[in-house]
Amino acid sequence: MGRTYIVEETVGQYLSNINLQGKDFVSGLLIGQCSSQKDYVILATRTPPKEEQNENLKHQQKAKLGNLDEEWTTEHANQVSRMLPGGLLVLGVFIITTLEMGNDCQNALRRLIFAMEKSLSKRRLWNFTEEEVSERVTLHICSSTKKIVCRTYDIRDPKSSAKPADWKYQNGLSTSWLPLECTVHVNIHIPLSTTSVSYTLEKNTKNGLIRWAKQIENGVYLINGQVKDEDCDLLEGQKKSSRGNVQAASHSFDVKVLTQLILNSDHRSTATVQICSGSVNLKGAVKCRAYVHSNKPKVKDAVQAMKRDILNTVADRCEMLFEDLLLNEIPEKKVMNSEKEFHILPHRVFVPIPGSTVMLCDYKFGDESAEEMRDHFIEMLDHMIQIEDLEIAEEINTACVSYSMNTEASLDNTDDEQPKQPIKTAVIMKIQQNIGVIAAVVVAVFAAGISFHYFSD
Repeated sequence: MGRTYIVEETVGQYLSNINLQGKDFVSGLLIGQCSSQKDYVILATRTPPKEEQNENLKHQQKAKLGNLDEEWTTEHANQVSRMLPGGLLVLGVFIITTLEMGNDCQNALRRLIFAMEKSLSKRRLWNFTEEEVSERVTLHICSSTKKIVCRTYDIRDPKSSAKPADWKYQNGLSTSWLPLECTVHVNIHIPLSTTSVSYTLEKNTKNGLIRWAKQIENGVYLINGQVKDEDCDLLEGQKKSSRGNVQAASHSFDVKVLTQLILNSDHRSTATVQICSGSVNLKGAVKCRAYVHSNKPKVKDAVQAMKRDILNTVADRCEMLFEDLLLNEIPEKKVMNSEKEFHILPHRVFVPIPGSTVMLCDYKFGDESAEEMRDHFIEMLDHMIQIEDLEIAEEINTACVSYSMNTEASLDNTDDEQPKQPIKTAVIMKIQQNIGVIAAVVVAVFAAGISFHYFSD
């Protein structure tokens, strides 16, 4: 028996309204959440055409599904995945074709699913667990007959064959979600060892974030001030309506993260000295959100969704900064040769899905306008939004770049010099390169018990 996909009715309306406009096919992404019992689809978004495709459409011959641009669709998936809060994923792809091309689409969809997942996995600081659903969905719709063919592929098995799946519409699905919110105070120090100088700054930063991600994965999560057993019902003790349902919109769960301060005596470690040529520091506060469906959610589902949002939002902002430096033609060598340089990472902006309790997000650099943010949402998600719906979750500060010629700087005084403008909730990437040699010493402390501290330290 195949998987069942419970789909928001507005998704069906969106798909039925897509007009091929003379093309042989249109493809896009399906967004939602996996669970052990069934999967939920709350949004579909058409992949925008390339500009050159728009310009040359009249001069092109009939397109073939073999020419489906996997790289372009995969890049769209990468961009959209940045806009998803914790708990939501790109679940698969859809394609709408003419009747004549219906027999050729499954091979193209299969290639697309695996190419997309390969690209998305490279960007993550986390991995799927063995217990999680590894099937991703493909949906084919015939533009003339409206016939739907829904199939899944196991992304863990490159040789997997298609399995049939059920596609069922449900009204009001998008209102049945429970939000979780968390503010994480980030203070990540990444030493740049002399042995890694041949790596790019981006790769060194990514390696440092992977080490930090282990702290987040191993942290303790308080939900509304309580530590709950992971197998408990998240809604345990919540008041229910006369129908026996919990109103999702009226409940927002506050999450706090505690990270391990002292190692357990069972986890012995030795002091190490690392010769460094510089360091990268990430510091600030980030707003995190996650959503779980209200159908018997477990505490472990909520915690997992929040963990992944924390990891995703920090990694995505760093990735976007490096992309911005590249677009502005600021070579990494120039940044690496600067003794001190400050960059403010982009701020998080949320926007509601029309008719839904779920909010998606995007990231805003200091010089971007609200109109640009709105246009990017529309381009990526193919849904109209209003500027007044944009919710800027973090304070906006003017981007600040500060240089210091102090050649005696060391790890002990990396926090002494800050941008003149106070930075409150902006996440700062501080890239420090020292002419002198820095020794980064990590000393293991042994204790019988385990202590935790708030991440704000």
